Amino acid sequence: MQDEFNDVQRSYGRCLQSNNFIARFYDILMDSHPSMRPMFARTDLGRQRRALRRGITSAILYAGGSDLVSGTIREMAQVHSRAGRAPVKPELYRYWMNSLVQAVNEADPQASPALEKRWRKALTPVIDTFVEHY
Repeated sequence: MQDEFNDVQRSYGRCLQSNNFIARFYDILMDSHPSMRPMFARTDLGRQRRALRRGITSAILYAGGSDLVSGTIREMAQVHSRAGRAPVKPELYRYWMNSLVQAVNEADPQASPALEKRWRKALTPVIDTFVEHY
């Protein structure tokens, strides 16, 4: 039976009820590695926050095996590839994941070590795809 990550979807919904979840994620991310802040120097963060909001939903659906988002994930992987408009070196994705998990732990009142593991499991397929397309 396929894992739909419904627990992670519900957690994400709880996180989004905290109005500053996405902004807090970016605060954590920017401080996670010296390369991060310069990568976003010319980024419209309002637009980026909206894109991330959709991107997390797509990543969770992708982890669950949804074909509906596979094209979106491939497009996002191209954007972040070596030749894309916003390249991200593969070794930086662990900072992205750790930052997102920290933001989830802060925002979701039901956060737990078990739920953190589920988040990591849900995010791994999209990160693996991004690294593969780098």
